[in-house]
Amino acid sequence: MCRALESLPITCLERAKELKALFGSLLQKSDHNIAAHSKKSDGLRVNVNEPLQWKESFEKLLSSQNGLCLFRAFLVSEFSEENIAFYLACEDYRTTKTSKMPAKAKKIYNEFIGADAPREVNLDHLTKAITKDNMEQLDGTCFDLAQAKIYTLMEKDCYPRFLKSTTYLEMTRKAKRG
Repeated sequence: MCRALESLPITCLERAKELKALFGSLLQKSDHNIAAHSKKSDGLRVNVNEPLQWKESFEKLLSSQNGLCLFRAFLVSEFSEENIAFYLACEDYRTTKTSKMPAKAKKIYNEFIGADAPREVNLDHLTKAITKDNMEQLDGTCFDLAQAKIYTLMEKDCYPRFLKSTTYLEMTRKAKRG
């Protein structure tokens, strides 16, 4: 997912720009499944119809590595990248070994939920309180409620705006012609 979940937003922004350029150039070719050849994207497989599939559901967008990178870049441009960063951190947390859960949970909580969190996500007081209580007995589900709230926020608010963005509309227009 943008190669590394913990990568800086600028890395994903660079990848998003690269993907936009790739989609643009691939849409002008007749082959619909082409491997890109550049130092940065060696072996990257791009299906030019992929952007059309992202409109089917928010889940399809997030399950696509390319779609996720472009969506993340879109959120950076809207100053709300913390939402996808939190969502991805929670996904990563679920697969964390039990011995490493306390440290990772504390890091996620302090970065996204706690008082004075540097990348605070928009959660209601009750959800924050429940998540704080969940920190007392850590398991793979302690962030589930908060993650679900942020997922819904992105799905209902950010995702429709992404689908109306000039970058996405340009890609789908070219894909439909190609």
